[in-house]
Parts: sequence; structure tokens; C-alpha cells
Amino acid sequence: MADITRRFGLRHLRSAPTAHIRHLRAGKVVHDGPGVSFWYRSLSAALSEVPVDDRELAMSFHARTADFQDVSTQATVTYRISDPVTAAARIDFSIDPDTGAWRGAPLEQLATLLTETAQQHALDVLARTPLAAALVDGVAAVRERIAAGLAAEPRLPATGIEVVAVRVVAIRPEAEVERALRTPARELIQQEADRATYERRAVAVERERAIAENELASQIELARREEELVDQRGTNSRREAETKAAADGVRTEAEAARKVRIAKAEAEAAREVGAARAQAQAAWLEVHGRTDPAVLHALAASRVAENLPRIESLTLSPDVLTGLLAKLGSSAGAGER
Repeated sequence: MADITRRFGLRHLRSAPTAHIRHLRAGKVVHDGPGVSFWYRSLSAALSEVPVDDRELAMSFHARTADFQDVSTQATVTYRISDPVTAAARIDFSIDPDTGAWRGAPLEQLATLLTETAQQHALDVLARTPLAAALVDGVAAVRERIAAGLAAEPRLPATGIEVVAVRVVAIRPEAEVERALRTPARELIQQEADRATYERRAVAVERERAIAENELASQIELARREEELVDQRGTNSRREAETKAAADGVRTEAEAARKVRIAKAEAEAAREVGAARAQAQAAWLEVHGRTDPAVLHALAASRVAENLPRIESLTLSPDVLTGLLAKLGSSAGAGER
């Protein structure tokens, strides 16, 4: 919108570079062009402001396919006013000289024109296309048909309008139909998911079986090695027992031989000792045989006295003493003889 200010009963207009201003006074063009700035009198000025920038027009409309299914189409048309003078002559772009606001709704008129023209061509395409084909290839077909139809529309150049681009955002069926159409695809996806799940479970079962077989093989190998270990331990124990028995036999034989040698030595020693004792006894007897009996008696009494307990005092009665003296006297007489 143009910027209008008041000074001393006059008006000053300043427009943007993207707005084409057309100033008429008494039916004659005074100012004409984008981005102009000038003074004017509001009572004698006729002003028009035509935007010359690119504008986006979003549109949405319903259509029916060849198989009588309702679809909604969303599209966007980019356009611009290439001939503002022609547009200002065909459409009311006049503005209030005091406020700068449009007196009418020119952009709404342009939107209606473009929307109805585009809708006409889109409906023509979709009416000859089944729903499935419209959902698959309909976007490109509708875009091309709308672009070609707007380019061939004679009213647009006559109004000074140029279509820059056409975009079709989406073509969608009704919610129930869309859900019904999604069902087979969802079923296929679910089947693929189930198949992947089953395959994953099968792979897991196969891996578990392989693990169980490996564990069983490991247990069998462990049992076999334990059996070999038991056999080897038995063999080692038997060899140890045999070695120990052989060592015990050798030790027993050595001990027996040692005891035999000791016994022989002891017997020899005993025999020699006995012979020596016999000789000593014989010599002792021989000496005693040549000794006087009184001396032997004295020696015997002395030996007896050595082995008797100690006697501190001895009391003899006169009768005993007389008898002993008599025996001693007789013994002495016999010795003299």
C-alpha cells in the first residue's frame, strides 16, 4: 500500500518499488511507473496502485474421478501482473487519495479468475482418470494440464496477468476411501513384518539348536576326556602301586638281609661270648677246685655279706656264741690236719 502524507492541504504519495502507480488528472496521465513519489491534490487526482511482484495463490477444490470417487486437490499458482497499465484498465486497482487503500478487492478478483480457470482444467483431467491412477500419476498430469490451460487462457494476457509456475501439492481421496486403500498395503507390510519375524525366530531357533549341539558336543568331549583322565589316573595309580610294591619288596629284602646279618653277628657274638664265659667259668671252677674249702667258705660269706643289708649291731646269746666257737674250733682243727 502506498504511503500518503498531508502537508498544507496537499497530499504526498510515496510508493514501493514493487507497486506500479498510475496518476490521472482530468483524464490525462500525470505520473505512471513503479516506485514513484509526487505531490497531488486529492480532489482532482485519480490514483491506481498495481502490484508487480510475484504472488502465491493457494487453492483447494474437490473433484470426482472416472470411478466416481471424490478427491481433494491442493495446488499453488505463482503469478504476476506483467502489464500493469492493462490490468489497471481491466480491473479496479484504484486507491483512496487520502488513505491509499484500495477501493475494491482486485486481488480477490484475480484469485477467483485463476482458481476457477485452474479448477476447470483439473476437473477435466480427473474426470477421465480412475482413482488409483489419479493417486499415482495424477499430481504430474494435473500440474501439466493446469499449466497448459492457464498458458492458453486468452483472458489472462488480456488482463495483463502472467503465470510464472504451477505446483500441485497433493491429491487425496476421502478419509474412508484412503483408509480402505491403505489396508492392502498395510496388510502387505504386516505380512512382510510377520515374515521377517518368523525368519528371525527361525534363525534364532537354528542358532539355539547350533548352540545346544555345540554344548552337547562339548559335554561329550569333556566326558571323553574325563574318561581318559580316569583311565590315566588308574594307570598312574597302578604304576605307583607297582613301583611302591617293588620298592617295599626291595626294602623288605634289604631289611631281612640286614636282620639276618645282625642275627648271624649276634649269634656269632653270643657263641664267642658263651665260649669265653665257658672258658672263664671253667677257669673259675678250676681255680676254685684247687682252693681250700675254708677259703671258699670265707669268700662265700664275704659275698653273702656284700649282698646282705647293713647290720648296725648284733647280739648273740652265750649259747649261740659257745656253739659257734665250738664249730670254729673244730673247723680249725680239721684244717690243721
